[in-house]
Amino acid sequence: MSSFSDIDTKAVNTIRTLAADVVAKGMAPVAYVLWTRYMNYNPKDPKCCALQYVLLHLTGYDVSMEDLKSFRQLDSKTPGHPEVDHTPGIEVTTGPLGQGISNAVGLAIAQAHQGAVFNKDGFDLINNKTYVFLGDGCLQEGVASEACSLAGHLQLNNLIAIWDDNRITIDGDTDVSFTEDVEGRFRAYGWDVLHVDAGDTDLDAISGAIAQARDCQTKPTIINLRTTIGYGSLKQGGHDVHGSPLKADDIKQLKEKWGFNPDESFVIPQDVQAVFDKVRDKGEQKERDWDALFKKYQEKYPEDAAELLRRVSGRLPEGWEKHLPTYTPDQPAIASRKLSETVLNAIAPVIPELIGGSADLTGSNLTRWKGAEDFQPPSSGLGSYKGRYIRYGVREHGMVAISNGIAAYGGLIPFDATFLNFVSYAAGAVRLSALSKLRVINIATHDSIGLGEDGPTHQPVETAAWLRATPNMQFWRPADGNETSASYYAAISSAHTPSTLALSRQNLPQLKGSSVDKARKGGYVLEEEDKADITIVSTGSEVSIVVDAAKILREKGLKVRISSLPCFEVFDEQPKEYRLSVLPSGAPIMAVEAYNTLPWYKYAQEAVGLRAWGASAPYQDAYKKFGLTPEGIASNAQKVVDFYKKRGGDIFSPVDTALNYNTELEYRD
Repeated sequence: MSSFSDIDTKAVNTIRTLAADVVAKGMAPVAYVLWTRYMNYNPKDPKCCALQYVLLHLTGYDVSMEDLKSFRQLDSKTPGHPEVDHTPGIEVTTGPLGQGISNAVGLAIAQAHQGAVFNKDGFDLINNKTYVFLGDGCLQEGVASEACSLAGHLQLNNLIAIWDDNRITIDGDTDVSFTEDVEGRFRAYGWDVLHVDAGDTDLDAISGAIAQARDCQTKPTIINLRTTIGYGSLKQGGHDVHGSPLKADDIKQLKEKWGFNPDESFVIPQDVQAVFDKVRDKGEQKERDWDALFKKYQEKYPEDAAELLRRVSGRLPEGWEKHLPTYTPDQPAIASRKLSETVLNAIAPVIPELIGGSADLTGSNLTRWKGAEDFQPPSSGLGSYKGRYIRYGVREHGMVAISNGIAAYGGLIPFDATFLNFVSYAAGAVRLSALSKLRVINIATHDSIGLGEDGPTHQPVETAAWLRATPNMQFWRPADGNETSASYYAAISSAHTPSTLALSRQNLPQLKGSSVDKARKGGYVLEEEDKADITIVSTGSEVSIVVDAAKILREKGLKVRISSLPCFEVFDEQPKEYRLSVLPSGAPIMAVEAYNTLPWYKYAQEAVGLRAWGASAPYQDAYKKFGLTPEGIASNAQKVVDFYKKRGGDIFSPVDTALNYNTELEYRD
């Protein structure tokens, strides 16, 4: 006998008609079953679950009927794709296909880890399941394969994916491009695979599959839900309904079919709303029950409770920054990737919410700190869910998308690592980190032609340009130990901004004039000079070369200032007066960096760098080939000084502009 009644069918059809009015296409039956029978949420606490707009409204979140009517309109709560921190109840920004399932893997990892750390006998505090809807398009994206493969390896039994198997993409029937055995693929990943053949109508089968997936204790589950796209419309089953709203006559007949007045829009029958009100009330009671359980936990485990509250609130451990190493010029030259390892060894023990790993480059990225335990399924014997070091395998895109999910869960600070060149493989997820304002730290070693013999395929001459152009992304390129510590200070302190730390393979000397406090401003004067003939500004491994070039120029009688600019984003946030003190008017400014020079022209009149790909050679030979030696830089600086002296007239800093960059409108600030 079915546990569902006519009112349940009416509620499903209400969702369908609302979706048609809003111009959204959803899986109404499974959404209804999931939201009313399985998920626990309290709309008064809007960060507890990810819902689409119709369900958010029906279940009492701060998404009004007017918000539904404003779908895709300027400044509405209902943009074309849901965005975290913009609409109450949305957990992750998932517009690009494949990102949602990958984020879900991160959410599941975060739950498994925090549950392992904080749950005690009789106190199952952190035990939620992660549910995710995905379609044929999501499954075709490579990032989904990367993330789902890792999820199977990690035996994330708290992860349940519901596949809307309607066999339609924008181009038409999936027979034209997607005929693989998806179920076989997921079984090979180590997932459990379930089926619901009548996903449009069979609420009991849907409920049974979700219950079975929820109770699985050994692996993640994907439910193959066979559905008909546009079910009930005149275009049902065709690809036309995928990317276009239904026409008025189609919406009218659809409403008549489901028993609704075809002349009314955005209607919620009172008895249907009552169903969702009961669900909301149940969620509020669930939260009260959890609060009562946590109060007992506080009494029995006060230190653990205080630590959990600290992490969830986003407060960093008191005095953590005092553990950041500092350096003096008499200390040896060290590669910034090695300096990064030193920082991780210093702060990982005092920031227990720091969690992350490398895309199969641990020995090159130097990201595993002493005493770290791997995050692995306990049955593997390789670690446990209490572990904080994640072995991502060769899965750069999945790695960053998973990190986004970990950050979105809350209470954890994720980092990931690869070569800077291969951050490009993860560009889609990196972009969403910034858009979503998630604190994700990308550790990117082997950052320039300085990696040498691996050649142009591995030398990221253009990568910094797009990272620096990405809004709300801190791209740090430290020049020595103090700047490396400063980059970590900023990355960890920036709760709503992701960071990419570009680190060298080759050794870098500790610079006279650098400090953590100076570098934290994103840019500073390394060597000052009154009435200078030129200011040379640089970053990373080229700063020490510029220092040597300045010695050559001074021997020729020129006065040279040197500024270091490890992070454009942070420097641009400083007051204009400070920025002009670093990059002043009065003399030409020449930038030097072993990257494409395009980003530098907002700071300098001239730029020396790469206008081509790199070269395969020992790094000293590669630098020599492109003129990035003390002699080559000094020669170019002399040409710049001579040119501007011959031209005459006043020289103004590019920073001195009418439009103050750091006061411009920010996206949804």
